[in-house]
Amino acid sequence: MPTQAKHAALDGLHTFPRLLLHHASTRPNAPAMREKYLGIWQTWTWSDVAERVRALACGLASLGFKRGDNLAIIGDNRPHLYMMMTAAQCLGGVPVPLYQDAVAAEMLFVLQDAGIRFVVVEDQEQVDKMLEVRDQVTTLAHVIYDDPRGMRHYNQPFLHDIHELMEMGRIHDRNHPDFLNAEIEQGHFDDTSVMLYTSGTTGKPKGVCQTHAAFIAAARGGIEVDRMTADGDILSYLPMAWVGDHLFSFAQAMVAGFTINCPESGDTVMTDLREIGPTYYFAPPRVFESLLTSVMIRMEDAGALKQKMFNHFMEVAKRCGADILDGKPVSTGDRLQYALGNLFVYGPLRNVLGLSRVRVAYTAGAAIGPELFKFYRSIGINLKQFYGQTETCAYVCLQPDGAIKFDSVGQPAPGVQIKIADNGEVLVKGPMLLKEYYQRPDATAEACDAEGWFLTGDAGFLDDEGHLKIIDRAKDVGKLSNGAMFAPNYIENKLKFFQYVKEAVCFGANRDMVTAFINIDMGAVGNWAERRGISYAGYTDLAGKTEVYDLIQSCMEEVNALLVHDTMVADSQVHRFLILHKELDPDDDELTRTRKVRRNFVSEKYKVLIDALYDGKTSQFIETEVKFEDGRRGKVSADLVIRDCKTFPIVRKAA
Repeated sequence: MPTQAKHAALDGLHTFPRLLLHHASTRPNAPAMREKYLGIWQTWTWSDVAERVRALACGLASLGFKRGDNLAIIGDNRPHLYMMMTAAQCLGGVPVPLYQDAVAAEMLFVLQDAGIRFVVVEDQEQVDKMLEVRDQVTTLAHVIYDDPRGMRHYNQPFLHDIHELMEMGRIHDRNHPDFLNAEIEQGHFDDTSVMLYTSGTTGKPKGVCQTHAAFIAAARGGIEVDRMTADGDILSYLPMAWVGDHLFSFAQAMVAGFTINCPESGDTVMTDLREIGPTYYFAPPRVFESLLTSVMIRMEDAGALKQKMFNHFMEVAKRCGADILDGKPVSTGDRLQYALGNLFVYGPLRNVLGLSRVRVAYTAGAAIGPELFKFYRSIGINLKQFYGQTETCAYVCLQPDGAIKFDSVGQPAPGVQIKIADNGEVLVKGPMLLKEYYQRPDATAEACDAEGWFLTGDAGFLDDEGHLKIIDRAKDVGKLSNGAMFAPNYIENKLKFFQYVKEAVCFGANRDMVTAFINIDMGAVGNWAERRGISYAGYTDLAGKTEVYDLIQSCMEEVNALLVHDTMVADSQVHRFLILHKELDPDDDELTRTRKVRRNFVSEKYKVLIDALYDGKTSQFIETEVKFEDGRRGKVSADLVIRDCKTFPIVRKAA
């Protein structure tokens, strides 16, 4: 048994229902969950949550939910949906969260694959999706909904209001007072506590079965490194189906006892973030990129004096801010300048971002550009990277305070071992590894080697101080025709640091040069264009403007000037690029729901554009089918301009 699982077993807190009961008995009146509803924050204490979980679990049991059943959970972050996770676990069942923005047809595979009998959803929109696919999911017996708005005329007998379910559960509990306690007692640390489906970048998603012991070990390790406490707050706004949200908004909150705060809606996240002022904050790099973009847009609209002050103090921050945060020696003059900057720029900026109270902020899910990482730390936000996969509870590497490197994902987390395979792939061992892929013994066997090392699929290396540096996905790392290494993600992250670049896809494997597709950021570029009197009719029109091409080309050439100094990727300077006529979209299968590029799909779909980049053409016509949110399909076409970029001569060091 892994060490951390042993510790959990010894103290009796080795399943999530037991952790919930522990908090309810030792600190019953402490806030466990909050939700903003109709503009007002509602609070549930730990005793409130324990009572509702008990009612929900008994309600599920009265409907026939039993040990081993899988419960699908679909919706935005809501207290009742988190409670339903624990309710299912109380009965020995397995919660299976799905991405709430997926269309019904995308959900169908998971519902069928997991043999779902019970589904709990947020609202009418998700109920309608279940009604759409119900005939194709032969196992589906019950759908429970949280928000009753719009449900008045839905009278199907298999639909249940969550509050009615709780009342059923309370009656069941009164009639069978020992039932639930006996069920919780049966729970074992090696039981599957959750099933999270992979994003499916290369094929059908797989259900990753993780145990109570695995997630509790991951949660305790992170709490230990970053000294998390029960008096903290986190804003839970990322998809519940994503492993990062499950680690922070469920596992760590259940272990440490801090408060989960659910925003009113996706549109109010920034407002709610400022109101809550979380002490722990977690976001993938794209969120930090968009936050920075919004800051830069506001500064471009500011007066000349404000701009001058902002630029001056940002130079100070760039020079010494990260060192001050890490407690490293900094000159008295710089400390004084930084203190003034904190008064006039950094403090107000952190307040605008809603990060004034943050003790530690995390990012993961994709590589973050060193420049973006350094920006946040330089203004006093203790941003850290961590590294992991769904199969490792998002727990492999952490960055302890004072040991931050901008180009690494940190050192092995407590209890984790790392080694690098001969082909450069990162291999890991530890208490956080998956139990299995659901009903996929073939995939489970392939996930680990003969010695039990999990194959992450990432290429990287350990530096002299034991920090792990990730280059790219192992399958994406290739070579240019001259034999130089080509790591597309590394270049793409440098491009996405510019607020005008929302997405970048680079090509070059087995080619003589690197080329790129660019998606512009509509907000940032639109604002830039409006201030210059450039009119446009929409994304496609704006993306094709000569002035916009000039803007993006300047970003490209700035990145090339940086790449030439990095011997590892100096040959990967971008020679040619085009700006796509549409945004890459999960609904068009070009991105996963976690917004990772499906490279193979994009390469096939836009083969005519890739060929044009390498054939020396200066333009190329393309017509592309798109899906609209209401299910309709349409086409968008354009003559795309192809531009050459300035590249810089590589100076090879003498042997």
